[in-house]
Amino acid sequence: MFDRRHMPYWAVFVVFAGSLVVLLAMGRNLYCPCGYVLPWYSGDDSGQGSQHLLDWYAPSHLIHGILFYGITFLTMRRFALGWRLLVATVIECAWEIAENTEAVINRYREFTVSGEYWGDAVINSGADILAMFLGFWMALRLPIWASVAIIIGFETLTTYLIRDGLALNIIMLLVPSEAILEWQSAAG
Repeated sequence: MFDRRHMPYWAVFVVFAGSLVVLLAMGRNLYCPCGYVLPWYSGDDSGQGSQHLLDWYAPSHLIHGILFYGITFLTMRRFALGWRLLVATVIECAWEIAENTEAVINRYREFTVSGEYWGDAVINSGADILAMFLGFWMALRLPIWASVAIIIGFETLTTYLIRDGLALNIIMLLVPSEAILEWQSAAG
């Protein structure tokens, strides 16, 4: 028998699967055109970034999940967790689709250090969405201080290792800074 309490979770699955179908319909590669899939791709200079399962931007999607949990906790407290997860999923999936439009890909290539960015493979987008789910679940289970520590830790780590992260990514997409671009482009 269908239990209405499970409806938002079924909707989460439909939105998740539907977004992957939309990405395929948009012409995104299922996986790397190189012919293989790495579980982790740490390079940044061959155009293969975002073509494998996970990359240096996976932590930013985990952070999305933590932030979406916090925002929905504050703004949708009267709603069941499943509905809050559905809202987070819609936002994350909408971003994955928008991020893979020619307009956003060109903006990344023009205004950020990601000059070799060609969009995400569908497998990478799927893993990014799953990373958001993980972050949402972690924020549900962990104390607030631990969620904040994870955000600071991942932002610090990616900023140190690849000179990029969620905060820098947002800044460079919305209000590009020549000074930040020069710093990001400097040899590490």
